[in-house]
Amino acid sequence: MRFWLPIQRLILGRAEASHLRAGRLGESAAKRHLKGKGLKFLAANFRSKRGEIDLVFRDGQSLVFVEVKTRSPDAWERPAAAVDREKRRRLSRAAIDYLRLLPDPQICIRFDIVEVILEGSCVREVRHLPNSFPLSQPYRLG
Repeated sequence: MRFWLPIQRLILGRAEASHLRAGRLGESAAKRHLKGKGLKFLAANFRSKRGEIDLVFRDGQSLVFVEVKTRSPDAWERPAAAVDREKRRRLSRAAIDYLRLLPDPQICIRFDIVEVILEGSCVREVRHLPNSFPLSQPYRLG
C-alpha cells in the first residue's frame, strides 16, 4: 500500500494527510526502537476482518503484539490512554486471528504499547510499555 502513495501523490497531486504521515513516522520509530532492544521483527500492519495490529515481534519465546500511538507533545494525555477497552478487544481479536495462521499457536503472547512523541516530523520521545494489557475477555484462557 505504501508503494502506491508516492504514485498517487504524483498523479493526483495529493499530499499525504498529516495524521497518516505522523502514524507512519511513529511506527517506523517504534520498529527501530524495539529492534534496538533485541526484539525480532516479524510483521507490520497485520489486518484481519476483526482488527489490525501495528507491529508483531518475537521476544525470546514470546510473540509480542505492538500497538503504536503517536502524538504531538502538546497532547493532553499520554498516547497509551487512547488504547481503551474497545481497542484492546479489537487487538485481542486480531491477535487470535494471527495465531490461527501459525502452525503451532501454543506460544506465550503479550501486548505492548509504544508511545511516540513527535515534534513536527522529528521523533522527540519513544516509550516502550511492555505487557500493557492482557488478552481481552472473553478471549482470556483460564
